[in-house]
Amino acid sequence: MAVNSTDAATTDTTVAVTETGAAIGYEQARDELVDVVRRLEAGGTTLEESLALWERGEELAKVCRHWLEGARARLDASLAEERGDGAGADT
Repeated sequence: MAVNSTDAATTDTTVAVTETGAAIGYEQARDELVDVVRRLEAGGTTLEESLALWERGEELAKVCRHWLEGARARLDASLAEERGDGAGADT
């Protein structure tokens, strides 16, 4: 499962879009991921349910990663601007 590549390429970090096309924010993705992990760790699900939860967890983790990478890029750009070097975030 992946974040929409066209969304990942933009600098707009207002919304991340999952592969299913659903818009989801960082906090919502993180909270749902925590719930998915909790359900997997608790056990008691069928193999098919466990696989579906795992796949959803992978998708949510990628959404969170997208948000965090976007936040890092924004911070790097802001710090570069403060330093006056005008260079983008290439770190």
